[in-house]
Amino acid sequence: MVDKLLRGPKEQALAPVALHLLRRIHPTTITLLAFGVGGAAALAIWQQQYMLGLGLWLLNRVLDGLDGTLARITNQQTDFGGYLDILLDTVMYAAIPTALAFSVGTTAAYQSLVLLLIAFYLNCASWMYVAALLEQRRAGAATSGELTTITMPSGLMEGAETIGFFVLFMLFPSAIVPLFITMALLAFATVGQRLIWAARALAGPSSG
Repeated sequence: MVDKLLRGPKEQALAPVALHLLRRIHPTTITLLAFGVGGAAALAIWQQQYMLGLGLWLLNRVLDGLDGTLARITNQQTDFGGYLDILLDTVMYAAIPTALAFSVGTTAAYQSLVLLLIAFYLNCASWMYVAALLEQRRAGAATSGELTTITMPSGLMEGAETIGFFVLFMLFPSAIVPLFITMALLAFATVGQRLIWAARALAGPSSG
């Protein structure tokens, strides 16, 4: 919901770090490092080391922002880099709540996890295919001046909101069942929101 508003300030905050400390490092190296840190976060959470997991998760998010900023500053943006970044992010968005559910180990935690993963799956489909269609129609990231490799259609549940929920998961693991259900319902609402938008905006013939 607020991702587009935050991308500019995030870029300004990360640019000095990318420029002065990471300039000689390839952006894909940062992407893979972020994935490794995220994997370590999931392992820590699984072992009920929630504060360690939270710290590693937040570091994962910072590194995830740095790889794109570094690629833009050093003119190393590639389609593969953007693809790999989204793919590994998707793995992390499934791994963290899965680790939480296994750390709690109750039937309710597993059931709410299934609901949340279904919501994630549908939400990913709702924006990724719309993004592909917008790129095909020449209404994508390059046309709109977005910093991302492809356009990311706005919705109620985006990256910033997801990070916020994941922080709550780790701060209050005993409350993951209502938190999982709340996030899943918001993700389902986002799917409906994008479906309504697509029915209005994409019903006509493609201009691509």
